[in-house]
Amino acid sequence: MRPDTAVTSATDDISERYLKRAIAEINDLGSDIAQAAGPEGAHVFGSGHPLADILMVKHSPQPSELQEGVAFFGRSGEALLKSIQRLRIDPMAIYGTNVLKIAGDNAEYSLPWLTREIHIVQPKVIVIMGVDALQSVNDLEFPLAATVTGTTGEIQVFTPTIGALVTPAIDKALDEQDTKREFWEAFKALGPWWSELPPY
Repeated sequence: MRPDTAVTSATDDISERYLKRAIAEINDLGSDIAQAAGPEGAHVFGSGHPLADILMVKHSPQPSELQEGVAFFGRSGEALLKSIQRLRIDPMAIYGTNVLKIAGDNAEYSLPWLTREIHIVQPKVIVIMGVDALQSVNDLEFPLAATVTGTTGEIQVFTPTIGALVTPAIDKALDEQDTKREFWEAFKALGPWWSELPPY
């Protein structure tokens, strides 16, 4: 076996192990959320790649998300997919979630779950959608985290290894033309960032 082939094989093996572990941890998180919600409680799980480069977080799930139990199900997910495609970002590089996981919960109760999600996914950037989501992210007790400002459309430092991009709330942007434009103006900063990301 050539040395470069051996290195590639070892790297693939390590990546596969990381992925399996992330899937198991996401499943454990989902079980904990479902148990906390109880048999009658509506709850929402994150969706996307469990080791995504980009983690998108908004504050509250919409009725369609609660009905299906999946974050970004419905209009917001469709709008984001179009935006991602427009920026030529690989959809497999995305993971989406809500701060609130259970209908009727408050952010303080949900923050430990969001912290777990970030630790599992280990994104390179978090897209924070709206002021409520921004407040929640800044309330996380996350190691070495800096306070993310409300400045939209620029990649800020969240931790030494994770950036943050603030945008308007996606759910409001779907119904208001001006907010839709503001959302796109902020969100499109992901395009240049993604194009400069080194290949694996």
